[in-house]
Amino acid sequence: MFRSLLVTVLALAAGAVTARAAEAPADVIVTGAKIYTVDPAHRTVEALAARAGRIVYVGDAKGAQAFAGPKTLVVQGEGRLVLPGLVDAHLHPAGIAELPGCSLDSRAIDLDALPAFVQGCIDRFNIPPGQWVGVQQWNFTSGNTPSAANPTLRAALDHASADHPVGLLGNDGHHGAFNSLALAKATNDAGRVVGYTRVTLARDFKAFGPLIGVDPAGEPNGTVNEEARNRLGAPDMLTANMPALMQTPWKVPERLNSVGITAIQDAWVSPALLPFYDKLLADGRMTLRVNLMQLFEPEEYRGADGKIDYSRLLAAASAVRAKYAGSELVRAPGVKIFADGVLEGNPYATPPTLPDSPALKPYLQPIFGPGLDGKLTVKGYVDTDSADCRAVRAATTAVDAAAFTKAHGFHPGQCAVSKGKYQHDPAVIIDYARAAHLAGFTLHIHAISDAAVRVAVDAIEAARAADGNSSRPDSIAHLQVITPQDIARIGRDHIFTVYTYSWATAVPDYDLSVTPFLEHLTGTTYADFHNPSLAYEKAFYPAKSTRNAGGILAAGSDAPVGTRDPQPFVNMQLGVTRAEPGRPSANPWERLSVRDLIEAYTLGGARAMGRSGEFGSLEVGKSADFILLDQDILALADQGHPEAIARTRVLGTWFRGARVYTAPTAAP
Repeated sequence: MFRSLLVTVLALAAGAVTARAAEAPADVIVTGAKIYTVDPAHRTVEALAARAGRIVYVGDAKGAQAFAGPKTLVVQGEGRLVLPGLVDAHLHPAGIAELPGCSLDSRAIDLDALPAFVQGCIDRFNIPPGQWVGVQQWNFTSGNTPSAANPTLRAALDHASADHPVGLLGNDGHHGAFNSLALAKATNDAGRVVGYTRVTLARDFKAFGPLIGVDPAGEPNGTVNEEARNRLGAPDMLTANMPALMQTPWKVPERLNSVGITAIQDAWVSPALLPFYDKLLADGRMTLRVNLMQLFEPEEYRGADGKIDYSRLLAAASAVRAKYAGSELVRAPGVKIFADGVLEGNPYATPPTLPDSPALKPYLQPIFGPGLDGKLTVKGYVDTDSADCRAVRAATTAVDAAAFTKAHGFHPGQCAVSKGKYQHDPAVIIDYARAAHLAGFTLHIHAISDAAVRVAVDAIEAARAADGNSSRPDSIAHLQVITPQDIARIGRDHIFTVYTYSWATAVPDYDLSVTPFLEHLTGTTYADFHNPSLAYEKAFYPAKSTRNAGGILAAGSDAPVGTRDPQPFVNMQLGVTRAEPGRPSANPWERLSVRDLIEAYTLGGARAMGRSGEFGSLEVGKSADFILLDQDILALADQGHPEAIARTRVLGTWFRGARVYTAPTAAP
């Protein structure tokens, strides 16, 4: 009886397939492939068929044949791996296209070589005196070695030009460095041009203390980070090349499709970027789906009474949401909130510039100096609670820095006690999150440090309590440091965690800019910086821990941060290995499996966009978004060769059933 029932079930299933196929032939069939569906059963099948942009069949090759017609395009997979189209849940697409402009491309450069590079840009682009020179993709954690001739970034950029305001635009979107002409442009709260000087830093810009580096005399050393850059009127990494971008906007989806990406969340959308999307839609060259996460500065909506008018802010956001409400390709369902900036300090400055992200405990004050190999290293730590430091902080007149340094071995500026600063007051972050949820918006929060992640979770919990809706795909991006307490909360609340997996590695130059400010270090080796007993090592990008707790993994390249290339397969490899080539892993207990990474880059991303019913896995009824790869990354990982995943090339990308990318025959 069981056998006859099984035969009946199979016959009915075959009949259903035949009936669906009889409606109309498929437009495209992929067969003879290894199709990893990322469906609930995580099936691997050999064929799929799509009609009118939707998947109509997933299964074996024989079943797919029933969907073939005289005009059906049949793609022979030749045993290659097929995945759903990839989803990058946090990037800045306006910055990823290769456009004409002055860029360091994240290369390390010392301060003696910097002036000639900037002068070359001025000559090459014929920039007239008085006009901004914006140098993009400046690597703020590698290179930048000072010299007697160029002791600070400001000095080096002054040598580059005394006729142009010059700005180095950090490849993370948070750091910057400027020459004297640029620093002189700073405007105070009243809108008056007063410049950044030792006097104005103590008077007009006291709140910017953690954001502006100073030299031994207390004058700005050129480093200006976060919102302090806005007072200069400097170009930024996203809108600096808007005129060139608007000439060839299709370069963005073309680049994304070339690495297999068919859906994204633009994580920093200001009104200035909307014409870019409007042109892509109007030209019919939008070959991906986009969620726009709108960025507003709450403080810009303060009324005469000093209170933030969230109704007015959210009316502006709602207008953009309504504008794209009828579009399948572009939607604006969320708002972006910055909880903090970044966690890197500058060990080459005198005194060293501390990280500016908020911390749960004060930052340490490491004393840096040359090691036996001549490279910068930690020589000791300042006791900020010593009588000498208490006297410095209590002094009502300037301390003689040279005399103090000679007597104590460190600059008096290192007596400062700092826990960094939030991008907005925590109460503002929480109030904004509540108001946004009540207005129907999803939250996407940038949070790097332990204190910022805590406030981000607080804000999401407050927002969900306000409207009773815990089903919105609220997410936190980056999450460099998370306490065990907040890992548990992220899991309990099932918050989406959008990690950039390529950042979770051990890189000596980068480590020097962060770890000494958080941990007392006594050596210079990997074992010293990545000791498993260190609180920072335990809390560093804890991807596996958040997943095990119940958090939902997504993936975001944050391109053009670090590199303009969204590099999904590099991110996957480093999520599996947590090790740069030739280097040991960073906290290897947080390594994920390749299947975890694939899901983060497909269904996890679609869920984070609130659109998992439309794409993210290869199932009947979903959009026919899929990619064909040149190597089997599942087999590579299973066979002990995950380091090869980064070399993966996309041979073809299909979006809504149409092929939108074909790899050139020559190797890249």
